[in-house]
Amino acid sequence: MAKARPESGFGANAGRESLPETATVVLDAAGIERATRRIAHEILESDPELDDLCLVAIESGGIPVGELIAGHLLELRSREIRLGALDVTLYRDDVIAHGRRPIPRPTRMPFGVGGKRVVLIDDVIFTGRTIRAAMDAAIDFGRPAAIQVATLIDRGHRELPIRVDFVGKNIPTARSQKVVLRRRPEGELEVVVQ
Repeated sequence: MAKARPESGFGANAGRESLPETATVVLDAAGIERATRRIAHEILESDPELDDLCLVAIESGGIPVGELIAGHLLELRSREIRLGALDVTLYRDDVIAHGRRPIPRPTRMPFGVGGKRVVLIDDVIFTGRTIRAAMDAAIDFGRPAAIQVATLIDRGHRELPIRVDFVGKNIPTARSQKVVLRRRPEGELEVVVQ
């Protein structure tokens, strides 16, 4: 069982998006801390025992969010929480359709998900295609008892019937805008819209 701590190193390079400084900050480090703590509390409310819980963060933006949620759960329950990192590149239907040659990132799943309650974690949910791909990828590690979805930001514009169970913040956006979790030079995370 992997220890779930924000300093675990899964997301060492995650959240390193660079956008112009003119991007609008919609969630600063303190806001991210509050949102991930609230998500952790909601996960606990839905299943206080946590016996069969597996957190599965989606490469790459979901990893720092997953680490924060896992860290809050560790604080709240003083027990290790299974945390994995899942790359969904090869499961995406829109990558190949656009003629791009995907470069997979490492998947780190030190546990099976058969019979477990899986919470897929991503930084920003948009069309739902990444979550659909993550569900397919997670099932390669077993047949979960249930799959739930947690996200720091839900920006709407679904193309698939994907429902989010735990949301940090809903942000109305135009389809043309970018919503990105990025790491500032001093190391703090923030969510920006451009």
